[in-house]
Amino acid sequence: MDERTMTDLSALPLIALLPVCFLGGLFIGYGYFRALRETANLIVGGGKPLRAIVLTLARISLLATGFFIAVLAGGLALLAALAGVLCARWIMLRNLQVIQP
Repeated sequence: MDERTMTDLSALPLIALLPVCFLGGLFIGYGYFRALRETANLIVGGGKPLRAIVLTLARISLLATGFFIAVLAGGLALLAALAGVLCARWIMLRNLQVIQP
């Protein structure tokens, strides 16, 4: 295997690539917004500032890594991953509104 085939994810069939990228975006988005909520709770509640900093760095690196992998797969895969992140955001906000009337 040469180096190009190992990093070129766009060679995968589009019908299989887009759902995988969407589900990956859902996973990444859920992790990102869950860590964001925990960071906000730490800041408001006067919690441990080092934990808030670690959570912030972890969620940003998770999002950047996920989008970088999606960029390797192509533009449509990146859009599918972004759609997954936005759907995860919508789900998290909808759950928050149900909990707090």
